[in-house]
Amino acid sequence: MTRKRRRMLVLALAMGLLGSATALVLVAFQDSLVFFYSPSDVLAKGPPGDRSFRLGGLVEPASVARSEDGRTIHFRVTDGANAIPVAYRGVLPDLFREGQGVVTEGRMLADGRFEAREVLAKHDETYMPREVADALKKSGHWKEGEPPPAGGRPAARP
Repeated sequence: MTRKRRRMLVLALAMGLLGSATALVLVAFQDSLVFFYSPSDVLAKGPPGDRSFRLGGLVEPASVARSEDGRTIHFRVTDGANAIPVAYRGVLPDLFREGQGVVTEGRMLADGRFEAREVLAKHDETYMPREVADALKKSGHWKEGEPPPAGGRPAARP
């Protein structure tokens, strides 16, 4: 094998390894990417297939109920225009309550329910996740300058 052929072979092998490493990084990145949707977004565009996503809004008043097993909680997340039923099995955050901002992460089931793997509640009475505030403004449920629903204020933008 000539010197020129060896260089070409090493170069081709290096390019193949670099391409494989890049592909693996991109696949790993895509698996960890989680998008935020409001109930109106999910109903208008449909759920993002079999992928996990975040659903955020306000916990609809009078919608929280516990199952007979005592560990599964059912509630509805609303943005003022639409609501989606959510089922969560586990311990809810201490600050979770009706009328407050919430972000849930999980998957949409075939029956139209959202199965949450994680529930994040606002941490005090003056905070609302930016995505939730933006979704409420977009749906027309809350306008800038008015007091936010349930007494919270949107997070300050950086």
